[in-house]
Amino acid sequence: MSEEKHHHLFHHHKEDGGEQVIESTDVYAAGNVDEYEKAKKEEKHHKHMEHLGEMGTVAAGAFALHEKHADKKDPEHAHRHKIEEEVAAAAAVGAGGYVFHEHHEKKESKEEEKEA
Repeated sequence: MSEEKHHHLFHHHKEDGGEQVIESTDVYAAGNVDEYEKAKKEEKHHKHMEHLGEMGTVAAGAFALHEKHADKKDPEHAHRHKIEEEVAAAAAVGAGGYVFHEHHEKKESKEEEKEA
């Protein structure tokens, strides 16, 4: 059993039997990175999260429009489609709020970058 390689979430065993610890990818985890690089990483992170939020907003909006169309095409299940449309619309609004939040976080990171 000692000859097998064991993989865990944050620990990988090397070939020689030693253990290698993989650091988390948190923006603030790097202790030896100066302020400029931290702010640059943080800005990039917020930009990425903003784009993901935008995709979520578009997807939820598209699903809401699909359900609105299905409501008219399938009168037998119209109530169900109407409820799903409203839930998807609420999700789109929530995702839009998240995008707004991340946009402002990105702006703050950019200002921190300029200060550093």
